[in-house]
Amino acid sequence: MSANLKYLSLGILVFQTTSLVLTMRYSRTLKEDGPRYLSSTAVVIAELLKIIACILLVYKDSKCSLRTLNRVLHDEILNKPMETLKLAIPSGIYTLQNNLLYVALSNLDAATYQVTYQLKILTTALFSVSMLSKKLGLYQWLSLVILMAGVTFVQWPSDSQIDSKELSAGSQFVGLMAVLIACFSSGFAGVYFEKILKETKQSVWIRNIQLGSFGSIFGLMGVYIYDGELVSKNGFFQGYNKLTWIVVVLQCLFPWSHPCNSSYFPIWL
Repeated sequence: MSANLKYLSLGILVFQTTSLVLTMRYSRTLKEDGPRYLSSTAVVIAELLKIIACILLVYKDSKCSLRTLNRVLHDEILNKPMETLKLAIPSGIYTLQNNLLYVALSNLDAATYQVTYQLKILTTALFSVSMLSKKLGLYQWLSLVILMAGVTFVQWPSDSQIDSKELSAGSQFVGLMAVLIACFSSGFAGVYFEKILKETKQSVWIRNIQLGSFGSIFGLMGVYIYDGELVSKNGFFQGYNKLTWIVVVLQCLFPWSHPCNSSYFPIWL
């Protein structure tokens, strides 16, 4: 049963991440009349939806009792400020990472992005070895070498890419740098979050509420700093359509799988 659940989880994760990449890329390159939606606001909305969803899950675990839910949230979050503050670091990194993914997909094609972003498996493995003292077997290191080779080949310019003028060299460089930074941030934040989970007994839903709370704060700061003028001019939800909301929902679900160990799930499987 556990093996079937593991493969089912892997299948859902593959579908989820693939659909997120394709829809996000399409939404960032789709040409429509009017302003395009702001990625910074989409990140904030995704964090808020994640908080709501996790609160509902805690409510379910509390046997659908509002009194129990209120007590759990009060005892586990408000009464443990130092434990809650520990999540500020990975939350800030995840917020940066989510914004970088929009930058990357605005400058890279979906296939190149998807393959390159798998470097997060390598960075997570390296951070887990250094921070959690985990040991990798021969096949796991071999998998990482094959991964590196695949990323190298996908970045190798072909004749069609040289002749193509769809993406400039500058935009490709920006997209590549955004993916690489996101890979390192994902690896560090994922291992850091796993370390926190192992040191405490709080549920992953409580931890995700804490992550989402800080993420919303950091995200709103980003909206104010980088897109404050556009928001004041055209509104917070400028350019939003059905496709945008699909991207937001997928992005809301996506972080649930990577904070702990999905970044290197294929290796540990």
